[in-house]
Amino acid sequence: MQPTPDSPLAPQTRLVHLGRPARVPGGPLNPPVELSTTLHAATDESGGADAGVVNYARSGVPTWQALEEALGDLEGGTALVLGSGIAAVGAAVQVVLDERAGSGRTPVVVAPAHGYSGTLGLLDHLRATGRIDLVSVDPADTGAIVAAVDGADLLWVESPVNPTMEVTDLVEVCGAARRAGARSVVDSTYATPLLQNPLALGADVVVHSLTKSVAGHSDVLLGATVTADDGLAAALHDHRTRSGAVPGPFETWLALRGLRTLDVRLQRAQENAQVLAERLLEHPAVLRVRYPGLPSDPGHEVAGRQMRGPGTLLAVDLAGAREAEALAAAVRVWTHATSLGGVESLLERRRRHSGERGTVPEGLVRLSVGIEHVEDLWADLAQALDATAR
Repeated sequence: MQPTPDSPLAPQTRLVHLGRPARVPGGPLNPPVELSTTLHAATDESGGADAGVVNYARSGVPTWQALEEALGDLEGGTALVLGSGIAAVGAAVQVVLDERAGSGRTPVVVAPAHGYSGTLGLLDHLRATGRIDLVSVDPADTGAIVAAVDGADLLWVESPVNPTMEVTDLVEVCGAARRAGARSVVDSTYATPLLQNPLALGADVVVHSLTKSVAGHSDVLLGATVTADDGLAAALHDHRTRSGAVPGPFETWLALRGLRTLDVRLQRAQENAQVLAERLLEHPAVLRVRYPGLPSDPGHEVAGRQMRGPGTLLAVDLAGAREAEALAAAVRVWTHATSLGGVESLLERRRRHSGERGTVPEGLVRLSVGIEHVEDLWADLAQALDATAR
């Protein structure tokens, strides 16, 4: 079976079968890891290098292309895999800025007041070096975002937001950006292609850190962009080739293997997250639970319209930094570590990092829920929360 973009097959089926070699008797089921950087030369009729044939691995190898085929199908566009999530972020930003070059004015970027610190750090650097004007907005305030994109060049959206879990109305803000003549890019790492498809909601580009849920095993560093705009797709590919922000073939092979089981991992972890969020609401040490799967969450209604599930990430607000650090020190099943989306459950006080925004509470703990038995996860959290009050 070779699924196609108009295939009636469900995404859960397509992600298992996309990116496979042709069904040849005696042939492999999985794509091989292509390790050669040097390829046989191809010459066109004029005696020059044949532009239709890859002549050096930096332009693309079959192992990358298998993963790109799968991601592109799931998101509804052309995918490009890069060496890390921040490389994908940087590529999307730079390509939009390149589009606006020569306008005679400094490009304006609208971005959330808090979000992934790597993205905001990059935007801060571009502002500090005079290459952009940066407008910060509340990611949950649709009206403020719509107003801010008037006269902007790029709208950067992250939904749900890292680590505060706001949900941005993608249809409204991406539509406003398009009407204003701005490009919109959505970081959809938290949701994955199974829970949210920003291109279908009006975005120009979707960005993923494949390091997280897609690869799923905390052993891969990769990113990706996906766009349905042919011009943007070509520009992103050119940027990757010029900048050298290319992925390793073995990493892309691992990420494709991880993608095969994304649905079952996501289902288990999301079920766990829902149970834990509901129980955390009742614990006296917890001031607030941030999870769009809760009816009381401010993002619940929007998430219900644009997502196919609330995801595997949640956050809790404790009284302060001391309590949050005590929680992290007291867990035994959970792991105190940065990152998210792996099979193991991780937690972290985000303000311990100097790059985290001051709008993130000191006592906020981000929880990346894994696939362990939910009762073991809850028992560990409960004893650790109890310990914070001593």
